[in-house]
Amino acid sequence: MKRVIIVHAWDDHPKSNWYPWLKKELEKIGFKVIVPIMPNTSKPKIKEWISYLKKVVGRLDKETYFVGHSIGCQTILRYLEQENFRSKIPGILFVAGWFKLAHLEGKEVKKIAQPWLKTSINFTKIKPKISKLTVFLSSNEPYGYVEENQRIFNEKLGAKIVIMKNKGHFTSADGVDKLFNALNSIKEMMT
Repeated sequence: MKRVIIVHAWDDHPKSNWYPWLKKELEKIGFKVIVPIMPNTSKPKIKEWISYLKKVVGRLDKETYFVGHSIGCQTILRYLEQENFRSKIPGILFVAGWFKLAHLEGKEVKKIAQPWLKTSINFTKIKPKISKLTVFLSSNEPYGYVEENQRIFNEKLGAKIVIMKNKGHFTSADGVDKLFNALNSIKEMMT
């Protein structure tokens, strides 16, 4: 059975933002959808999040799709980097994905972000495992580096990049409770 695993953002919850809407819409077209509550969400750690995602995924197969939001994108990439998977994930959608961040609020937030920003990712281990990757970025991303993040996703992973106008960080606070482009993107990945 086709399934989608949605990995939420830092300091977030599966019942917030556009996750419940997307889950419901994907279930309507026959997907099993899992939106786990990631551990220690206000202070995410790479090893904890990867380990937890590994448990949630269980056996990775050619019917597993991923959707990541913000730090959830990094989590999925780092999980795939470590997985010994010799086939291709049919589709991955990243929303507000990043490799660089600006405008972080306070020392504690910067300290939490540092390992995610400084620990390198081996893209050559990941790219062969991905069939289709689409990345949504916003023209007014509050954490900056839109062009640089776009370039890295494109050059390192061959991602299709979609710059959406004025979506901020794709949160409810930015007015994003539904993400029709996400649903359409996953439908396209199925063909």
